[in-house]
Amino acid sequence: MALGGGTFITQNKILPGSYINFVSAKRASDMMSDRGVVALALELDWCKEDEVFKVTYEEFKRYSLKKFGYNYDHPKMKGLRDLFKNAKEGYFYRLNKGAKATNKFATAKYSGIRGNDLKIIIQTNIDNSSLFDVSTVLDNKKIDSQTVSAMSNLKDNDFVEWNKSAQLEITAATPLASGTNGANVTGSEYQKFLDKIESYNFNAIGCLSTSDEIKSLFIAFTKRMREEIGLKCKAVVHKKETAGHEGVISVENVVKDLDELDSSLVYWVTGAEAGCQINKTNTNKQYDGEFEINVDYTQLELEEALLAGKFIFHKVDDEVRVLEDINTFISFTEDKTEDFASNQTIRVLDQIANDIAILFNTKYLGNIPNTPSGRVSFWNDIVKHHKGLEELNAIENFKPDEIKVEKGNDKKSVIVYDAVEVINAMEKLYMTVAVQ
Repeated sequence: MALGGGTFITQNKILPGSYINFVSAKRASDMMSDRGVVALALELDWCKEDEVFKVTYEEFKRYSLKKFGYNYDHPKMKGLRDLFKNAKEGYFYRLNKGAKATNKFATAKYSGIRGNDLKIIIQTNIDNSSLFDVSTVLDNKKIDSQTVSAMSNLKDNDFVEWNKSAQLEITAATPLASGTNGANVTGSEYQKFLDKIESYNFNAIGCLSTSDEIKSLFIAFTKRMREEIGLKCKAVVHKKETAGHEGVISVENVVKDLDELDSSLVYWVTGAEAGCQINKTNTNKQYDGEFEINVDYTQLELEEALLAGKFIFHKVDDEVRVLEDINTFISFTEDKTEDFASNQTIRVLDQIANDIAILFNTKYLGNIPNTPSGRVSFWNDIVKHHKGLEELNAIENFKPDEIKVEKGNDKKSVIVYDAVEVINAMEKLYMTVAVQ
């Protein structure tokens, strides 16, 4: 990213940008950046390679076949359907690279075994016998048809690139063959994804790998993005509660179907974390996805899971729900109390950091003089932003006079002292009934 960002210990930063710390207070914008954006690396049977591409929820529903090689309702789209239960858009990256399926008429646009399901049908045109109807067929459904006099007249479509030097000839259905998904994906492919996704803005990044080494890559990436780059995102991994960080969510449950990867629930949790609004929580949120979750836990096991920083589902009557919306941070101190284990708290703090950074970087950096009037203007914008959060019931008891905007150690620096009281949803009821 071009601008500096992250946390600071001393005022010694080189790059222009926003450096923001959060600590617990000692005890005894009108601009609200959108949420619902995810990042995900996938092993796929069909897709573009070496490139991050964006897909919105609407595009996924309408163009899933073109984007991922399968229709929206196909079993192989099950995980992505879970993801988009709550996410509004995603940045995706294909990890695997194999061989493209081919025949004498065409080559699949992308590598992967899905290309082997393509067929080419060439027939004489009914109205003009000198012309040919050339159709591309997938799963016995025509997805493209062109009427031409020669192969050179054909235009490549979303699924095949034509061999323009071939000769047109009548064929009932010539399949493409030899498409492969490639060798096993290693850490280097995941690292390429992380390198590429660094320049994008997203709320949550999911790690579908079951490898501890690759999970650690995602955790290290997320810590660096939050603390050095300034992008306040969350990582969702499976069974890695030892991460011990407010930016990492560790999903504990597995799915019952042994044919499913244990990390399948990362799809839904990643979407739920990204899509949860700052004045909401995922605590007690009903799982509305398609996987059958193992929720066979005792009360003691559920308590131990929460104490260990595990994001866990449990059964409430006939429904599966999130027990508590927490992250893996459990090493509480005076500066970082148990409040930082709450994903709702972190969402609010992350929103503040992202919004104020955007505000400063777009309106003030390089534009507004570091004078008393310039700093008052910045103070007014921060106050306006925080009042918006208070109206949303994201923070309470906001006191504008607790915000200080001062000149830093040099002429180019501005110091902001801020204080907020984050609101969390009700989770525990303690009630005493007096019987008269």
